[in-house]
Amino acid sequence: MQKLELTWIGKGEEPAVEPRILLHDSSKDYGDPAAENMLIHGDNLLALKALEQDYAGQVKCIYIDPPYNVDAMNEHYEDFVEHSVWLSRMMPRLRILRNLLSEEGCIWIQISDEEQAYLKVICDEVFGRRNFVNMISANMKNIAGASGGGEDKRLKKNCEYILVYAKNYDTLPLFKGAYEYTPIDILVQQYRENGVSWKYTSVLANEGEKVYVGSTKDGNGDEIKIYRRDNFEISSIASLMKKEGLTEREAYYKYSEMLFEAKDAQSSIRQRVIDAKKEFKIDSDLISIEYVPKSGRNKGTVYEQFYKGDKCRLFAWLRDVGEMIDGVFHKKDLQGTYWDFTANINNLTKEGNVVFPHGKKPERLLERIFSMTTNPGDVVLDSFLGSGTTAAVAHKMGRKYLAIELGEHCFSHCLPRLKAVVDGEQGGISKAVEWQGGGGFKFYELAPTLIVKDKHGNPVISDKYNAQMLVAAIAKLNGYTYAPNPDVYWNQGASQTGSYIYVTTEYLTAAQLDEISSDLPDHERLLICAPAFDVGLGKRYENINVRKIPQSVLDKCEYGAEDYNLNIINPPELDADEWEDFEDA
Repeated sequence: MQKLELTWIGKGEEPAVEPRILLHDSSKDYGDPAAENMLIHGDNLLALKALEQDYAGQVKCIYIDPPYNVDAMNEHYEDFVEHSVWLSRMMPRLRILRNLLSEEGCIWIQISDEEQAYLKVICDEVFGRRNFVNMISANMKNIAGASGGGEDKRLKKNCEYILVYAKNYDTLPLFKGAYEYTPIDILVQQYRENGVSWKYTSVLANEGEKVYVGSTKDGNGDEIKIYRRDNFEISSIASLMKKEGLTEREAYYKYSEMLFEAKDAQSSIRQRVIDAKKEFKIDSDLISIEYVPKSGRNKGTVYEQFYKGDKCRLFAWLRDVGEMIDGVFHKKDLQGTYWDFTANINNLTKEGNVVFPHGKKPERLLERIFSMTTNPGDVVLDSFLGSGTTAAVAHKMGRKYLAIELGEHCFSHCLPRLKAVVDGEQGGISKAVEWQGGGGFKFYELAPTLIVKDKHGNPVISDKYNAQMLVAAIAKLNGYTYAPNPDVYWNQGASQTGSYIYVTTEYLTAAQLDEISSDLPDHERLLICAPAFDVGLGKRYENINVRKIPQSVLDKCEYGAEDYNLNIINPPELDADEWEDFEDA
């Protein structure tokens, strides 16, 4: 059956990736020892494969910022490879990332225009075209004037692109609002310069005395309480400026919570208020009501509304369309697929106290994405961590994170940045989310390849594996979760189907197998892996499968491959002595 797809040299020839174990290096952990956050140093394809068994279907949001393949002169990446090589490296990563997403999850991939179109096509193939959500244009650079450098046939680039895909569009929740925030005084000036009428010019300086006069019913028969307002005071912002000697900026900041626009709102509630005002013969120019809305932002809570004049014009509050940030009131506007982050670029180099040219993303960008797609406690993932922005933002927002980085900057950038976050650093989004520090993370390294060649070219178990590492690796390769039962020595883990595994580095005898069988119920199944065993044990019991090491895992994947890395310069190597420092597998 033919299908529409992108093809390239090497497509479909990707190796079966070795699902290695992760080695916990507790010497680099920081903060709360019970924290579940993970910082992983290693090739991200191998690391993703290592996570797949335990985290498949659990990640709520993935953000990745892979190399753009544009020769960007980033000191940490050789960001320019042959086009088909770039595609061959992205495709297997995308497949595992999809497996990691929950059914309500989504992935956000930031890219430039050179590879955007090709990335879109392979994402359509991996995630399904119907699961495409949006492509966001993110303005990441200020362009002003005619800078030097000679003429160019191309227009200057200031936008990057973020492809958004759902794991399953049908079960993807609605995104929570993404807003652009503008200080109120700047917004008023913009309206004036553009010749647009600014409506929020009235101030309820004094709400007056609240006198109950009666009740009416809403469409569901629920009570609406009506109040008369006596001795209230309404002033224009201009008169308050003159009266109190305030500048326009000072006046808007002082009275932002009391600014309103009176509107002829078309609603059933307003008509009931008009009727009730006549029924109760209310002569006050200002009335208020209290009721419980059935929908909208105030759904399910007692809500107060004000109405003015005979026509009962509804007060639309500026505070309902804005937010106070650091003592300054900002108007917030729901964004579409054009996001402007130029205001965050000037201070970008200072965020996290790490320098990462041509690759660092503002914390505000990740905050917006996680605010739209996740809740505290949800798992997020970034397999191209770079300078550590995604993990830093996730930590400050109370999300659990899986963060992967191969380069030396895992140690020089990500590790110190996350330690500073735990200690309560106040850069980036810290003030906006009221971050004061806390939490923690654990540090992991990828284990070396399990199978190596001896001097005769025969496959053997790597001598870098101790007994515990070997058991965990063999279990993982066979699809079992390593979880030794202290009361049953032969139960070292279980599969999703409920069968057990036992890995031993000793010779397995018939007597030992008979002893294990006597403890194993007939309806249970067990896989035993051993370097050697008595003849005929493989078929001795129907519910026990005995396999030889390493033959039992030789055909599972490709071993010894370390070069899955996507354009990284000089990945650091660990010698045999360093492996001995790891405390647990």
